[in-house]
Amino acid sequence: MSLQDTVLMQLRDLILSGEFAPGHRLAEQQLAERLGASRTPVRGALVTLEQEGLVEANDTGKYLVRQFTAQEVADAIAVRGHLEGMAARLVAEHGVPRQLQGELQACLDEGDRLLTQSPLTIESYAAYAIMNDRFHELILAACGNRALQRAVALNDKLPFAPASAMLPMQGTVALDRDWMLYAHRQHHMLFDALKRGEGARAQALAAEHTEVAQMNMRLALERRAESEQVMPVMRLVVG
Repeated sequence: MSLQDTVLMQLRDLILSGEFAPGHRLAEQQLAERLGASRTPVRGALVTLEQEGLVEANDTGKYLVRQFTAQEVADAIAVRGHLEGMAARLVAEHGVPRQLQGELQACLDEGDRLLTQSPLTIESYAAYAIMNDRFHELILAACGNRALQRAVALNDKLPFAPASAMLPMQGTVALDRDWMLYAHRQHHMLFDALKRGEGARAQALAAEHTEVAQMNMRLALERRAESEQVMPVMRLVVG
């Protein structure tokens, strides 16, 4: 895990929470100072966010927060669920080689270890995201369907569509950690279905797995709306 991974998680959270409005210019130096990092990991995180469709570069090469709607995010997550469900079914039907079993089991073990921490730290979230991405990538790579793989890669360019983009960041909120524990239990159940060759069950579990991302989005938007209602009141009090 690198500093860039933690910076990436924090920037995603700031964008989703509404700290940076659409069109807001993301200056590397200001972000570095805010996040206690150097400009190098910030620059790398911005490149990733551009690939994910959360920011865009203007004519001068400066990064701006991209406009997106809740429906756009929900649609992209739903598409990912269908695509990953198909990938999981194919893997189950083809059979899971011993090496793939070992790699998936290593991901599960790492997730189990990270989720023993309470509350979760930024570093824990970043490490879990790396594990989560690898778990999903292993299944997609093993499905053997290149058209499906390209479709997932294309969908991942939409806001908050990638596997780890909707992980909750409020580690002190018990509900958020409960959702992560539930999502990781789904990883275990999906692995079991893959090993047993249960294609239909694997497909259903992979599709259902994205409901956690949908729930995280709804919770984040609710908190965002609450904060937007509180801020005008705070301004009146201060004024």
